[in-house]
Amino acid sequence: MATFGSCGTSVARSAIGRTRTLPAAGSAVSQLRFAVAGCQRYEDGYYTAYRHLAREHFDFVFHYGDYIYERSAAHARQHRKVLVREMPGNPGECFTLEDYRNRYSIYQLDPDLQAAQASAPFVMSFDDHEVRDNWAGFKVGNLSRQQAGARRAAAFQAWYEHLPVRRAQRPDGPDIQAYRRFRAGSLLGMDVLDTRQYRSPQACGAPTAVECADARDPQRSLLGEAQERWLHEGFRNRATRWNVLAQQVPVARFDRNPDPEVLEVGMDKWDGYVTTRDRLFAAVEAAKLPNLVVLTGDVHVNMAAELKKDFADAKSPTLGVEFIATSISSNGDGFDTRKRHQAALLHNPHIKFYNAQRGYMRHTVTPQHWQADYQVLDNISSGNGKLSTRKRFVLEPGKPGLSET
Repeated sequence: MATFGSCGTSVARSAIGRTRTLPAAGSAVSQLRFAVAGCQRYEDGYYTAYRHLAREHFDFVFHYGDYIYERSAAHARQHRKVLVREMPGNPGECFTLEDYRNRYSIYQLDPDLQAAQASAPFVMSFDDHEVRDNWAGFKVGNLSRQQAGARRAAAFQAWYEHLPVRRAQRPDGPDIQAYRRFRAGSLLGMDVLDTRQYRSPQACGAPTAVECADARDPQRSLLGEAQERWLHEGFRNRATRWNVLAQQVPVARFDRNPDPEVLEVGMDKWDGYVTTRDRLFAAVEAAKLPNLVVLTGDVHVNMAAELKKDFADAKSPTLGVEFIATSISSNGDGFDTRKRHQAALLHNPHIKFYNAQRGYMRHTVTPQHWQADYQVLDNISSGNGKLSTRKRFVLEPGKPGLSET
């Protein structure tokens, strides 16, 4: 147990945490158990999901981002009549290093979040709210490039100071090396992506829009040229049984318009960067990458999808699967599903599951199978929500599709 203090001062004792190192590359691994979690707006509910997650003592947790939300409680109140809880001091929007440091401090006072981070090592990533909603490269709201760089620098510095990342992730002003690669023996290889720092600004002028020509401009990228090259080259000669992309925004196409002649998609997702996705799928095919699993967050819902070479053709080859994890708290209690979402699945046949409750994902991986459990809560507004397994899928090596159990 660590102690802090000096002669004549009181001594503070830290809680004891638990961590593990990854198995050596190439070594035999019989099983890995890990969780996927993220999107934890403080005001929207209690971190009950983290309380349950902590009890499972996973080998690691992949946090896909939105650890904090940069907006103020007043902004959140505009979208909801009642907030479950308010941040101490009712702080405003984050702009400076002091603002971001204070926001992390508030979030990390939560005992359930503390318990989760003490229970297992976290593999950290970031999405948009660690800086500013829907930021893209140096496009940060309406700020100038110089102002955007200053805000990015403050946000990255606070992220680095407060979260368990390596020295390699120490920021250099407005830049940070966030994409990186992990290996767990011969069982699992995981590439953690950065889908914010190098992306081109969103196309078509709206968060969700009928697809315009800019969305298919080959000069635009979600990952940036250097990260794309690093990722695609890493697919070659891969010797792990399961190959994972751990990232932020949905890869699978999600058409929101029932008209078969109209494609209406989210411009902040891979749908808004079609040629980046095309290049990704081409690289997967060229490398004959086996057993591809994409882990995603961002959209505050649970979804499971098969990644089709051509999403417009239901008979197109399946290249891998995507598990989208819901939020810890963002958007409040949520709901199971609604008619409009069931209708949307009819014209998105590659998407096999949709649910909008809160919770986390549990993954159990062996050389013979991959089991994915969607763990959901009946509420997060009371602080004592009950956890259950809402859906379970099983993958088998060499069979790139989803099987329910």
